[in-house]
Order: sequence, then structure tokens, then C-alpha cells
Amino acid sequence: MTDLPPFLVALPLVASVVVLFAGLARSKTGWPIAALAGVAQLGLAGYLAYRVFTAGPISYVVGGFEAFYGIELVIDGLSASVVVLIAAVSLGILAYARTAGPRGNPFYATYLLLVGGLTGVAVTGDVFNMYVFIEISGLTAYALVASGDSGRSAVAALKYLIVGTVGASLYLLGVGYAYIGTGTLNMADLSAMLAEVGYQSTLVQTAFALFAIGLFIKTAVFPLHTWQPEAYAGSPDSVSGFVSALVSTTFAYALIRISLTVFTPDFFAAVDLAQTLLIVGAVVSIVAGSLLAVSQTEIKRMLAYSSVSQFGLVLAGLAVLNQTAMVGATVHLLGHAVMKGGLFLAAGLIATATGAREIHEYEGLSERMPYAAGAFAVLAFAMVGVPPTIGFVGKWYIAFGAVEAQLWPLAAIILASTLLTLAYFARLVERMYFREPAAADDHPEGEATGAQPDAMVADGGRPSLGMYAAVLVAAVLAVVLAPAVVPFEQLLDPTLDILLP
Repeated sequence: MTDLPPFLVALPLVASVVVLFAGLARSKTGWPIAALAGVAQLGLAGYLAYRVFTAGPISYVVGGFEAFYGIELVIDGLSASVVVLIAAVSLGILAYARTAGPRGNPFYATYLLLVGGLTGVAVTGDVFNMYVFIEISGLTAYALVASGDSGRSAVAALKYLIVGTVGASLYLLGVGYAYIGTGTLNMADLSAMLAEVGYQSTLVQTAFALFAIGLFIKTAVFPLHTWQPEAYAGSPDSVSGFVSALVSTTFAYALIRISLTVFTPDFFAAVDLAQTLLIVGAVVSIVAGSLLAVSQTEIKRMLAYSSVSQFGLVLAGLAVLNQTAMVGATVHLLGHAVMKGGLFLAAGLIATATGAREIHEYEGLSERMPYAAGAFAVLAFAMVGVPPTIGFVGKWYIAFGAVEAQLWPLAAIILASTLLTLAYFARLVERMYFREPAAADDHPEGEATGAQPDAMVADGGRPSLGMYAAVLVAAVLAVVLAPAVVPFEQLLDPTLDILLP
């Protein structure tokens, strides 16, 4: 037993308040405070993950009030992995944002609030408390998307706000239905009491449908993805990287947690329609997201639609409901955060140096920016699933799990997703490496063209070392994390034995 779990959430929230008040005295204090808080949270997350993987799950009852009245924080192998991801990626993107912007204490305060909200979603063991953290995460994400200088950012944030509010409201209705039937909000208690009420109960099935559809919206499952393309493309580059890497990822984790901890595999065994809902959502997202990505001409919109497809793969791993596929879903969830966040940061780095934001503007990029183009290509092939990257390993586990479950059509779609993903990334890599740059765009690496896109570096358009470091580290991780999957699977097995007995 340890009293440290609350500090995972409290640390970024308190740091956010400190940043805000420090800004009243001195305007440039935000980044150092945020960076210090990020380092501290990463260290704490790493320590708690070590405790979980060596000694078992950690439970903390807030205020000493036991369930069903109190709020419980629970960290197991799955939530510990997500917490470490949130801490590590948010710190990396903070290094990128120091030069890329946006800047100012209000931005860093909002950034830390979002980190705290996402961490709360990952560690809470209470469905209403999860709603509170979903709202904190949503409101701060809307504000960060709107932090760009253009009207496009404001419109994207408004659309995100409207659609996101619908998703959160549906989730809250699901909480209400579950509470009416059981009288508790604790996830472990709900699991037992929903089984007593009966999985064939209309109330229980309605609660699941509301939970699932609300989180489908938050995760951007097709056709409930409409907020995502503009939110990703219209926000500043640092924010695009952060939101694409962590926000939908954490909400996908929430869907996994609600499905397996609250409703359990027994619910899906008793209610075929529930598993069908997950499978249909997965298949449609994989196919439609890829087809929409192929049709895009703007880089960030292409990457946004790619995320719709990739989260379809995570949903497929959940829908299969066996341990092999669940390992794949977890690996792909974590790997996607690294790969897609890295791709958005790379796109921002390239736009900062050259002004290029359209696919045709990437022609000959390998000559102008060899390091950035190389990192982008590595991350793109990792998203396709080319061995030996983390993208390949995640897809392999999900597909093999579908084969084990004899879900042959789903397995075929998962394998076909590799070709669909290749269709839009290959054309981009081909332009970077096998096309000659136009004479007007012939600039050395790091030299700006004079274009001033949204979220441009304020000091002349020259990418910083921190921007390069964040992108290159993401590219390296996309490769070196793949061999770590086997030991990670062994660490995750005790948690999956509980979630998928």
C-alpha cells in the first residue's frame, strides 16, 4: 500500500495553478515550472509502474472513505503503462513547444491541466470520477486547440467543443443508468452488481450503449469522428502532436477499462450485440479512415484521418476479447501515441523550416531536410506496420488474436489495413525521396521560406534543437520499442489474467 497515487494527478494540477500565479509576477516562468513538474511526474509514474509490475496492483481510497461511498484510485499494469506514456510524451512535447509555441503562462497552465485530467482518467476506479476527469481533459483540450492565431483554430475548437460535449453527456447518461440499477459508482462494485441485475436487462444494455457511444465520440471512431480532422489540422503544431498522441489514446483506454472492468467479458458473452457493436465500429473505422486519408492533400488532415483508422485497430483488439489481441491493442495504443505524435511534430518541424503543409510541397524534401525527412519516413513506415517497428508488432498481435478467436473477416480487415495505410504514406515518402524539389523551394535544412503558418516559430522560423530532438527520439522509439514487447507482455499478463480470465 502507498499514498503516492493521488500525487500523480495532484502534481500537474497544482503546478498549473503555480504557473498561472507565477505569470502575474513574471511572464516567462511558465516553461521551467511546467518542465520541472513534468520531470517529477515522469519519475513518480515510473516508480509506481515499477511497484505495480513487481508487487501487483495499487489501490488508494481517497480520504479514507471506502467504496461504495468513497473514490478509489487503482493502478494496474494497463493503467500504469498509460500513465507512464502520458508523463513521457507530455514532457517530450513540452520540449518541442518551448520554441515552436504557443507560449505564455496561460498556455502552460492549460497544458498541465490537460496532463492532470488525462492522468486522472487513467488511474480512477470510479465511473463518475472518470467523467469529471474526462470533462477536465475535454475543456482544456478545446482551449489548447483554440490557442492558434488563426480563425481556423477557433472554428476547430468550437466544433470540438460541441461534438465533445455530446460525447461526454452520453457517457454521463451511461453513468446515471448504471447508478440507477446498482446504487454504486465504484467500478469493481459495478461489475458485481450489474451481473446481479442481469446482463439481459434493458437498463444494463442501455448503460453500455451510452458508455460506448460517448467514448466512441471521444476516441473518434467513424462516423463519430467529425471533430477530429479540423481539431488536429487547425490547432498549433505542438497542440496537434499532444492531442493526437494522448487525448484520444487516453479515451480509448477509458473504453477498454469500462468494457473489461465494469461490464467484463461475461457481458459480451451474454449480449452478442455488444461485441458486434465493437467489431462493426472497428471495421468501419479502419476502412473509412484509410480511404479518407488517401483523399487528403493537407498533411495534418491526412494524419488525422489516419488516426481514425488506427484507433479502429485498437477497437478491434478490444472486440476480439482474448489476451493475445488485448496485448496487441495495448501495444498499438501506446505505439500509436509515439508514432502519430512524432509524425505531427515532424510535420510541424518541416512546416516551420519550409512552410510546406501540403503533400505536393514535400517533393525533394530529403535533399533540403534530410534528418526531418528521415524521421518522418521511419515513423510513416512504422505506422504502416513494416518490421521491425512497434507498428508491426501491435498489428500482428491483434490479427493473431482474431485468428485465435476465429474471427476471420476481422483478421482479413486488420491485415488489409497495412495496404490501406501504405497507400497514403507511400506516396508521401515517394515525393520526399524520388522527386526533385522545385527551384523556388530549394532551401537548406532549417532555413525558412518566409511563409508564416499557424503556430510558426516566433524567432524567424528556424527549428530548435528541442524540436529536432523530440522528432528524432520518436522515430528511434518507434523502432527500439518493438523488441521490448515480449517482456512487456509478460509484465502485463497478471493484469490481463484478471481482465480476461
